[in-house]
Order: sequence, then C-alpha cells, then structure tokens
Amino acid sequence: MAGFKGLDFDAANCPVRDVLDHLAGKWTTLLLIMLAERPHRFGELRRGLPDISQRMLTQSLRDLQRDGLVSRHVHPTVPPSVEYRLTALGGSLLEPLAALITWAADNHATIRSAREAFEQATAA
Repeated sequence: MAGFKGLDFDAANCPVRDVLDHLAGKWTTLLLIMLAERPHRFGELRRGLPDISQRMLTQSLRDLQRDGLVSRHVHPTVPPSVEYRLTALGGSLLEPLAALITWAADNHATIRSAREAFEQATAA
C-alpha cells in the first residue's frame, strides 16, 4: 500500500487503531475544531455543542487530555476558572484533520448515495 510502509497492522499493537479509535469519537473532531480557534472554558464548549451532555463533554475532554491533545488550566480566581486548550500535539493534528474534513465534505453526497443504493439493493 502506497504511503503505508512500515506500519504495524497487528491488531494488538497497531498504532493506527489505537490512535484513530480515540479520534473517531462522536465529539472529538468538533471539540478539536473549537479549541483550534482559541482556549475555551467548559461552559463555552457546552454552549458551542448544545447536543452534548455535561457527562459526555467531561469524558471527551478527559480522553483528549489523556491522549495529550488538550490541556486543562485552572486559574486561581474565585470561583476557580478552568480553561481547555490544544497542546502542541493537538495543534499538530489540525492539518491532517482539516484534510480529512475537506475529504468528507467533498465526498459526503457520493457516500450518502452509495449507502442509499446499497440499502435499496439489499432490501430487495
């Protein structure tokens, strides 16, 4: 496969599966896009993604922190103010993520048509 030499596709040790599994989360891409603009407080992120629950936002941010893509900063104010921002590693993901987003947008209609054709063919 062109461009994929040297990748370990062993299911137990595959870096692609390990990393992409986390990046493919329902809210991950949207959070990364929001944080690419500037740091955000928790409430800002929640308002920016009105369909996300508080529990899911908390878990998604923790997962991004755990992977080193987002950092959490507590400011010593009363009450304490917490801000989330991309790390250097998170910032390095923006260019490949933008390419994937562009590809998805460019091919969305074709993929939806293919799904519809498949569903019609398998329903018959």
